[in-house]
Amino acid sequence: MAKTHPFHSPRTHGFVRVAAATPVVHTADPAANADEHIALIKQAGAQGVDLIVFPELSLSGYAIDDLLMQDALLAEVERQIAVLAEAAEDAGVIAVVGAPVRNGDALYNCAVVLGSGAVLGVVPKTYLPNYREYYEKRWFAPAASRSEDTVVLNGESVDFAPGLIFEAVDRPGFVFAAEICEDFWAPQPPSTRAALAGARILLNLSASNIVIGKADERAVLCASQSVRTLSAYVFTASGWGESTTDLAWDGQAMIHELGAKLAEGERFALESHLTVADIDVDRIGLDRLRNGTFADCARLEGEPATVVPFEAGPGPVEGLLRPLDRFPFVPDDPARLDQDCYEAFNIQVQGLMRRMKATNAERIVIGVSGGLDSTQALLVACRAFDRLGLPRTGILGYTLPGFATSEGTKSNAWSLIKALGVTGAEIDIRPTATTMLEAIGHPFAKGQPVHDITFENVQAGLRTDYLFRLANQNGAFVLGTGDLSELALGWATYGVGDHMSHYNVNGGVAKTLIRHLIRWVANKEHAGEAAAVLHAVLDTPISPELVPVGADGKIQSTEATVGPYALNDFFLFYVTRFGLKPSKVAYLAHQAWKDAATGDWPVNTPEDERVAYDLATIREWLRKFLLRFFQTSQFKRSALPNGPKVVTGGSLSPRGDWRAPSDATARVWLDELDANVPEA
Repeated sequence: MAKTHPFHSPRTHGFVRVAAATPVVHTADPAANADEHIALIKQAGAQGVDLIVFPELSLSGYAIDDLLMQDALLAEVERQIAVLAEAAEDAGVIAVVGAPVRNGDALYNCAVVLGSGAVLGVVPKTYLPNYREYYEKRWFAPAASRSEDTVVLNGESVDFAPGLIFEAVDRPGFVFAAEICEDFWAPQPPSTRAALAGARILLNLSASNIVIGKADERAVLCASQSVRTLSAYVFTASGWGESTTDLAWDGQAMIHELGAKLAEGERFALESHLTVADIDVDRIGLDRLRNGTFADCARLEGEPATVVPFEAGPGPVEGLLRPLDRFPFVPDDPARLDQDCYEAFNIQVQGLMRRMKATNAERIVIGVSGGLDSTQALLVACRAFDRLGLPRTGILGYTLPGFATSEGTKSNAWSLIKALGVTGAEIDIRPTATTMLEAIGHPFAKGQPVHDITFENVQAGLRTDYLFRLANQNGAFVLGTGDLSELALGWATYGVGDHMSHYNVNGGVAKTLIRHLIRWVANKEHAGEAAAVLHAVLDTPISPELVPVGADGKIQSTEATVGPYALNDFFLFYVTRFGLKPSKVAYLAHQAWKDAATGDWPVNTPEDERVAYDLATIREWLRKFLLRFFQTSQFKRSALPNGPKVVTGGSLSPRGDWRAPSDATARVWLDELDANVPEA
């Protein structure tokens, strides 16, 4: 199917393309400044931008002091506002420009919103700085001093008030508000009330001269305001060309969404430029929907706001302009990944330590398979024992080989047990499994190569049964190893199987993160002899090893059955954390995974794991994920052992983030996927 399908447009999936403009400033020359604006507005239109915002007093220049009181200059500003309104209409964008605006006998520092060839509304600055290098009260009146809620520009009367809400009538969620520079630094920014009134995109038109350290301060404020108000925050400050009589300017521009930086412009640039990103207003709305505190605050602290309707432009046709991690649980940035691994590992360790202290336990029992999950749980146990001052010999690690256990994983298990200094033992479950298969009349017991679900679960169940009885015998408790991804897919043998334990440290950790946690430990200096075997575990294909190798010589593959964990973890994050529709999840997955050569990969990702997935493949596995997650696996998640929540994507514990009926159907999600995602 051609790429012109609406599915491939960001607009279809609730994205609004925003540009923070940094024009070259022409001091006290509105016509020249308007030319700079027009050039950037045209660029924005060509890039499919929906909304462009300029710095404070961008039409006149900020640092022009008493020139702001000159009638000729103010009249020219008003004429250029009309010119820019036409330019914005021609480009199909909504433009927000900074200008000094007269109303009655007072002058106001304003954000002027332009669309459909006219002024949609004017927002005056609420807080005027009058300290240190600032002297704004000499020229401007604060918003609260106005006597009317309308102002006449170019013969038209338009809304004139702080906190105006601008809402697109043809784009659900495209709702924005503007504040100006100092407003942002106030203890109660106007943008907070605007967000409570429904604005999902908050704009800041700033002049904000630069001094050492101020850029970091602005970034912190932008990020924190977008988190606190569950919004996107777009900031743009004056740059090259502002008068340097006593100050300097860096032209900082940033776009944040829910705390994450989407884009940042070049500081100290000498040319006009745009900083562009796609804001997910749909996701912002869903986050507010599930956040009861935001709704409560809106009821208690919110105030009625004037809503100004407008019609949005066509929006971007294709391509997504925002950072998008292939692995939502594994950040691309090396420093952030190191921090996340440190926190995840220690959350697991402290959770286990607390359970051990609460139960006065000095021993635990764990099944060691030589695979990823049991390896991570064993590493956590070792660290917990070390911190509690207990000998690692109290960790009783058992290998439980069955009909399909390979020498490779068995060897890894024993090498790990020895390298970590824990107590090890081996129990061959095949004789007991054979007895059970014989007792129930299974064909395998009669020599037939029947490797069905019963054959698999007899082995999985016996392993857990042995571990529980060994725990009884040794005055210990069973440490679970199953991870968050397996719980999402229902890839666990229910009850007396790998589904159950006395405490599970991995239940809140996604499979993709577990790989990096093991690699993180292996690369630490204290890993010692265990480092080599940890890397060997990482190189081992993911397999339950319950079905013997077939005639083709291939081992049983988990991912061949349930799909790549890289995709499943992607699906899981966006379905549970934000509640996105399947079509949007598919769109995001395609954007993240369609080209292995573009975008960043988490540090130390092996080359053979740097793969791409086309839309058809994503659609196929997403369909299976939706069926497993919503319809067939919830009953397992409704009865989970205790374990700590670790990742921001949430926990699937019935006592935590995810609570759902065990008897639901996946129909609504499957229908939405089928209706809105093309097959290629």
